[in-house]
Amino acid sequence: MLYDAVDDPSDRTPGELLAAYRRELASVVDAVGVEAVAAESGVDRATLEALRDDEPADLSVEEAAAILATADRFPGADAVVFELRDHLLMGMSSAVLDVDTLADDIEADLTGQEVQQALEGRTRFTLEQLAQIQAAIERRT
Repeated sequence: MLYDAVDDPSDRTPGELLAAYRRELASVVDAVGVEAVAAESGVDRATLEALRDDEPADLSVEEAAAILATADRFPGADAVVFELRDHLLMGMSSAVLDVDTLADDIEADLTGQEVQQALEGRTRFTLEQLAQIQAAIERRT
């Protein structure tokens, strides 16, 4: 899963978390193949090639989950997203952290309402936003 792409994420910056997410996705693309991942995930070939070549790729959490789901070691995309959201929400509960405080604690230009919408899947949630949110939660737990 993305949230456990590194050991001890509490010691990582958002940039390090994002790089770890991208490495995890690139390893799936390498193992499964660009064509197969594109066909199964619906993510365009150019984005997958960028991941494989360690170039920046703008991906949503849902797209990343679809990529992971193409590998046998991961459950379906919906299960990956649900588990990720659950992990984040449990971390927020443990840290006694609300969405407004979280929004103030990250660099992404999001309001508390937008953070909540991203966590609930009602708006696009990018990997960069995920890295910032996960880092902020991990710092407080």
